Amino acid sequence: MTAPDRLAHRRMRAGRAWPLGATFDGAGVNFAVFSANATKIEVCLFSDDGRKELARLALPERDGDIWHGHIEGLMPGARYGLRAHGPYDPANGYRFNANKLLLDPYARQIVGQIKWSDALMGYRVGHPAADLSFDSRDSAFAMPRCVVADTSFDWGGDQPPEVPGRDSLIYEAHVKGLTALHPAVEPGLRGTFMGLSADPVIDHLLKLGVTAVELLPVQAFVDDRFLQARGLRNYWGYQTIGFFAPQPRYMRQGAIWEFQAMVRRLHRAGIEVILDVVYNHSGEGDEFGPTLSFRGLDNRSYYRLPQDARHYVNDTGTGNTLNLAHPMVLRMVMDSLRYWVEVMHVDGFRFDLASTLTRGEGGFDPGSAFLDTIRQDPVLSRVKLIAEPWDVGLGGYRLGSFPHPFHEWNDLFRDGVRKFWRGDKGLAPDLAKRLLGSAEKFDQQGRLATTSVNYVTSHDGFTLADLVSYLGKHNEANGEGNRDGHNDNHSDNFGVEGPTPDPAINAARDLRRRNLLATLFLSQGMPMLLAGDEIGNSQAGNNNAYAQDNETAWIDWPGADAAMLRFVRRLTALRRANPVLSQRRFLHGQQRDSDHRPDLEWRRPDGATPAAADWNSPDFQALGVVIRENAEGPDLAGEGTVFAVFNAGAAGSVTLPEGAWLCALDTTRPEAAAHEVGETAPMPAQSVLVFTRPTPSGGA
Repeated sequence: MTAPDRLAHRRMRAGRAWPLGATFDGAGVNFAVFSANATKIEVCLFSDDGRKELARLALPERDGDIWHGHIEGLMPGARYGLRAHGPYDPANGYRFNANKLLLDPYARQIVGQIKWSDALMGYRVGHPAADLSFDSRDSAFAMPRCVVADTSFDWGGDQPPEVPGRDSLIYEAHVKGLTALHPAVEPGLRGTFMGLSADPVIDHLLKLGVTAVELLPVQAFVDDRFLQARGLRNYWGYQTIGFFAPQPRYMRQGAIWEFQAMVRRLHRAGIEVILDVVYNHSGEGDEFGPTLSFRGLDNRSYYRLPQDARHYVNDTGTGNTLNLAHPMVLRMVMDSLRYWVEVMHVDGFRFDLASTLTRGEGGFDPGSAFLDTIRQDPVLSRVKLIAEPWDVGLGGYRLGSFPHPFHEWNDLFRDGVRKFWRGDKGLAPDLAKRLLGSAEKFDQQGRLATTSVNYVTSHDGFTLADLVSYLGKHNEANGEGNRDGHNDNHSDNFGVEGPTPDPAINAARDLRRRNLLATLFLSQGMPMLLAGDEIGNSQAGNNNAYAQDNETAWIDWPGADAAMLRFVRRLTALRRANPVLSQRRFLHGQQRDSDHRPDLEWRRPDGATPAAADWNSPDFQALGVVIRENAEGPDLAGEGTVFAVFNAGAAGSVTLPEGAWLCALDTTRPEAAAHEVGETAPMPAQSVLVFTRPTPSGGA
């Protein structure tokens, strides 16, 4: 007889109201669940295989809005779910339906996947009253199961790398996409946490100079019903349903220690783990979505509802918005974040649609409870915090508005650099701002130059190879008539849409890619590289591959561009060797006390300082910049100077600043070794040139 069989007839004792969720205490399992509006909460225990419901036990105590109870003898590994009783009055925001099995919002482990059925809906699908109707079918057969988790793990003295922002290179990757086609990763590990931390992957990351992997959502998420109907599934993972549980499909053995082991291996290699997290909405959708967890436990508390409480505020474009203005919802988010840091040892978070997390009745609130709480938290304030500073709500674009210590994805960098190299006129002033970490946006209230997360491509949009190969998106495989995805990509196809055998076009595309990446790694701020761009990965023009869990979105390791990989490794090494390219403080051309030279000088190709007429000229397409240590230093380990030239125009020559120089990089000659140059140097068309001072030994 299994433990749940023996416990089926036992009573649940009072237990305690903390911690929330299901917690094994050595004598049994304590359950604590928040619901302000329920009339009863039940815990359903299931057989070891999860198929049979063995017991349905009401939580006997309520402290404030937390229901709790303790089952003696219950052990880790037990399968369970919740049922919530209360009013079913959708017009007033109440959607309790005890016929629906619910996931525990604090479940540390979830097994199984949703089996889509109308029984998952709290209302009767097809009924004339729509979502105001009531469905009495039991949904347990279609639901995953929560698991009482054993979170203990032998970390073996694990220490977080704690890489300073100025030394960071973020590598945005998908757990499955990174390894699904990797020939050197064991087949059984591909697409899993263990596969991502396999030796061949770590070796690639280290040679690339990566200091942090930023993983697309790995918290348990939902495969949308409309995607399954099209033979697709949620690949990116932006439909979270369990904020504490790792996504089951990424675990080979279904155990959370697999995630912990991945983190431990990456840490030992000096690589941080950053999670892309989605606390702005859940996977339950709008009023016509399923009842899976939050909706059934306390719809009015968990979600932001308009005055017409039947519907949902939709600042996310996904059907609902979590209500972080409610103290218990905010607590859930903070508990979740601390759990991933303290128990799972992650090193930071990228917050999807972060503007939504701050929004109050008056819109974006820089003094919101979310921002204030996370900034004062002794655990969370010390990890890397990255905001995607926008959403689709009114006034939702808030680039530059987040307080220290938040970093922010900088779409101005992405778009401006793309347009400059595409040849758009009058972009030199904008390029200058992006090269300096977008100080006009971020240099305020003590924020650092590393605040700007610079990127040319991300998961959302074209890959780098597609950016130079397609004028328009090609998302037909998503089944939405190519209406989804961004329309304004600032891309170029060099006269041919998609792949071509023309060597001249391919050479021009390769040069454009090198120029874009060189600009990324020569800019102040924190660079982010999209996984696969370093080897020329393509998605065949799909700029919204959110549903493509297949070869379209998986990185094409067998087709790797070896020359591009060598070039990217050279770029990252160049950045590491020249700390002036990644300073903590913003550069403003201030005079330094040490030598009375400015920390920054702009140059025309002829060596003169650009005048106002140059900056205002649409034909000013070749910009040089001398970068020294910030005048507010000392900030760097040693003196260093870099002179870089960004030429999106015709060929010519460039006059170098006074002194001896090495040409460390010429994007038109990516394999050329560093070499000494005289007072002038050739300036090829469409090129980035980098000059450094020779070291005493004569090296670069």
